[in-house]
Amino acid sequence: MKWLAKEIDTYLGAKEYVDTAVIPLYSISFGTEMTQSASSAEFISLLTNYLERQFTGRVLLFPPFTYLKNEGLDDEVTELRKWEENIKKSEFKHIFYITSESEWKMQEENLDGSLIWLPSLPLEHLQDSQKISMIESQVKQILTLFTRKWKEN
Repeated sequence: MKWLAKEIDTYLGAKEYVDTAVIPLYSISFGTEMTQSASSAEFISLLTNYLERQFTGRVLLFPPFTYLKNEGLDDEVTELRKWEENIKKSEFKHIFYITSESEWKMQEENLDGSLIWLPSLPLEHLQDSQKISMIESQVKQILTLFTRKWKEN
């Protein structure tokens, strides 16, 4: 389910089955890094939307957590911890963060949720069928991580 009014109403009616929050992490850069920033956000957006479709009824895709890349991640981690606290209060058992920013790997131990880092694939010059193929390949790898986490609990 996505962060849309209609789907949130569905979620509220089936809360006991939706136990996983997925939060994309997007960095925003300006100047010469702007294109790369947009490309990474596009990749993570396509990936998380495809992932949500695979697990509709089990996963709620939250809006992206967006931050300025040229800032340190300390403030972002603090803010993300606030998100975690509220998400846990809403009875989600699992939280997955998905990003293409490698800097988050160094912050992973500061988060309770599971961080999935994937290098961004440049999609802007691909045809839609090629994009879908690449995203499907990435999602297959992520599915294993999700199912492993679910089996732990």
